Amino acid sequence: MKNKKVWTLKSIANEIGVSNATVSNAFNRPDQLSKKRREEILASCQKLGYSGPNKAAQSLRSGKFNIVALVLPDSVEYMITDPVASDFVKGVSSVLEKNKVSLLLFSGISDNINSVADFVDGFICYGSPRNSELIEQLRTTAKKVVTADFDIDRKASVGIENEKAAYEIAKLGIHSKGDDIAILGLRLLDSSLTCRVYDLPNSDSQSSISHQRLNGYNKAIKELNVNLRADRVWNIPENKHHFALIAAREALTSIPRPNVLLCMSDLIALAAIKEINAMGLQIPEDIRVVGFDGIDEALRSTPSITTVHQNNVKKGVKAAELFIERATDSVMIPYHIEHGGSC
Repeated sequence: MKNKKVWTLKSIANEIGVSNATVSNAFNRPDQLSKKRREEILASCQKLGYSGPNKAAQSLRSGKFNIVALVLPDSVEYMITDPVASDFVKGVSSVLEKNKVSLLLFSGISDNINSVADFVDGFICYGSPRNSELIEQLRTTAKKVVTADFDIDRKASVGIENEKAAYEIAKLGIHSKGDDIAILGLRLLDSSLTCRVYDLPNSDSQSSISHQRLNGYNKAIKELNVNLRADRVWNIPENKHHFALIAAREALTSIPRPNVLLCMSDLIALAAIKEINAMGLQIPEDIRVVGFDGIDEALRSTPSITTVHQNNVKKGVKAAELFIERATDSVMIPYHIEHGGSC
């Protein structure tokens, strides 16, 4: 069987008797040729089996790939099922598509962004990756980086005031000095277990939204002169129902039983409400619950959840705009409190 000839820009130009530039213009700069001339060249190339200049080679020469890697804090499988993360991805992709830029999803549990750095224009990083090595690689890469919900001093970031929002929502949940508080936290520890938190590791509060939210809760608790028992903070490793349910059951069977649950996400709050209902307790009469994120399911639940609503689609849009514009701004997205029936 006769091998199919592999054409290059130079060889195809020689074959049809035109310059390299003329062939290149026919594919990439049609305004440089008359319509008739361009159609003749494209027809000749098609007949000979030449589909155009090598895009990969062009990108390598120019350093422009029109691809952005979106670094997720966890596995891609987990993140695309999380309603908060999926809204962020929607926002990012809406801007990139308008600018004819492709999106590459990159798992935050991977060990090396350098495996894709040579083939992308840069990185948008959503949340602090679980792999700490990636943070240093993002800090030192020569490519453009925009971070969301954490900062690595690259001067392009987007987020909300997590500590302030957590402080405000906690003050809505706590009504008196005699309240008994439980905090259902998210990723307060580097652990795969749902467990109580007695000692927190030293951490940079600017790089962890969970610790920022915990700081906000503690500020409200201290200001209201409420006692938080040493065994009433839980670590939930992933924002998933079954992990949250374990923490909620432990909290609700503690003695004395807490009457206020401060939940670091709406998914955690929804799991807690399910367990409270199963125990035959009343919300908010027996137990008050607050959430964080403002996902649609929280607003539709019975009762609806009092929560911090952050516009994650808008956050994704702004992150992508910062990338496209090569901006160096640090942008705070506004949030608001959704007053539901849970407290």
